[in-house]
Amino acid sequence: MPSVLDTLAAHSDNPSSFLALNSGNEYFHDDRFDGTCAYRTSGRYVLQFGGPFTAEEHRAPLLDAFVAHTGRRLVAVQLQRADAELYAAHGFTVNQIGASYAVDLSRFTLRGSRFVRLRNKISRARRAGLEVAEVRAGDDCAELDLIDGTWLRQKGRRVKELRFLVGQRTGGLQRHRRLFAGRIGGEAVGYINYSPVYGSRPGWLHDLSRRRPDAPPGVMEALNATVMERLVAEGAGWLHFGFTPFTGLDPRHELPGAGRLFTRFAHWMAEHGEAVYPAASQLEYKQKWAPHEVLPEYIAFLGRPRPGAVWQLLRATNAV
Repeated sequence: MPSVLDTLAAHSDNPSSFLALNSGNEYFHDDRFDGTCAYRTSGRYVLQFGGPFTAEEHRAPLLDAFVAHTGRRLVAVQLQRADAELYAAHGFTVNQIGASYAVDLSRFTLRGSRFVRLRNKISRARRAGLEVAEVRAGDDCAELDLIDGTWLRQKGRRVKELRFLVGQRTGGLQRHRRLFAGRIGGEAVGYINYSPVYGSRPGWLHDLSRRRPDAPPGVMEALNATVMERLVAEGAGWLHFGFTPFTGLDPRHELPGAGRLFTRFAHWMAEHGEAVYPAASQLEYKQKWAPHEVLPEYIAFLGRPRPGAVWQLLRATNAV
């Protein structure tokens, strides 16, 4: 049986699919198909990440097998449009939950008036002495661990590190990711971790980032711009900025039969949910790069949406 990583590389068209490999996830397989469903449990609910990762002709039967395995309390999150249509056809209530953002590196430029403020921030960080270097798998990352600790403490005593729908930079799979650190005067002030993206928009996912609170303005922008320049030189196709919940919501993206209660909840979170998830600040950063694609992402409930299911999803992500 192929590994989950091989399955994702062969069949996934979800820009965040590498997150299916996060620690804590489990995998459902059916011997009839080359494919998998990634999930974890929270309370009485099964939370699936992405859709069925398999060949097109096996997606529907693999989903049926997974539903038979899990029972009625199944919620799937970060579905792409094709996934959403499949789940709706199989009796799920499907709603848009947010969007993901991507830059076509073949068209990437920071020229022009729309990027004046971004160029100024990048120049300011570079004038401060920022140097960017790739951190290889197996390198000592103690200074990055310190950044993580400081970053989390700054968020407040009650704040926990998000998980499930965000990436990781540790473990054996790190050799497949790319990690870049920014240093000033030899000291790390921030880093960005990038995960591979497969499918129709292959490239890299701007996955996990941290900075020191005392880092000069523009450090993260300059770090990412440097990496983008390198990716362009290497011939990479796309840089994805990933999924942000409760952004990009648009009635035109909703499927017939969308749950009205969840629609109201999603729009309320878009307006008032910053304490639960920092969607506004994430969106502001992503829009700085003028993404060429904004892709709606969906959540699917087997049957009708239940408040308990939403609560368990928030728990699984450590948002509450």
